[in-house]
Amino acid sequence: MAAAEGLAPWIWLVLGLVLIGLETVVPGIFLLWLGIAALLTGLLDYGLDLSWQAAAVAFALLSLASVLLGRVLTRRLSAEGSDTLNRRGEALVGRRFTLDRPIVSGEGRIRVDDTVWRVVGPDLPAGAVVRIARIDGATLVAESAS
Repeated sequence: MAAAEGLAPWIWLVLGLVLIGLETVVPGIFLLWLGIAALLTGLLDYGLDLSWQAAAVAFALLSLASVLLGRVLTRRLSAEGSDTLNRRGEALVGRRFTLDRPIVSGEGRIRVDDTVWRVVGPDLPAGAVVRIARIDGATLVAESAS
């Protein structure tokens, strides 16, 4: 039994690395937090020589704490990232672009870098320069730049 108890910290460390490794294969981010909890349990077990019951309780508590912390972090990062993506079109307001396709019946297309945007505004031929007045959802509202 002493040999098995001596391996316990290494078992937790290996489990942590396996869980973190699985995170790269399985979509999501949940296994990462369990892997971190297993690594921390292994370090605690190594330093404090925990019984297997105490190590299991430590893993449960550390898993709960790491999942909750991970949830807070990912929500915060997700909120910051979505603001950036949602404001991408707003950065185009006031800029001038050349129509990729003519505005016919109030609708046309412009190219901004590697993205084609739907644009609405007065009927204009392809090649005309427009200024983006505002954004309405994913549609740019243009006016003649001349």
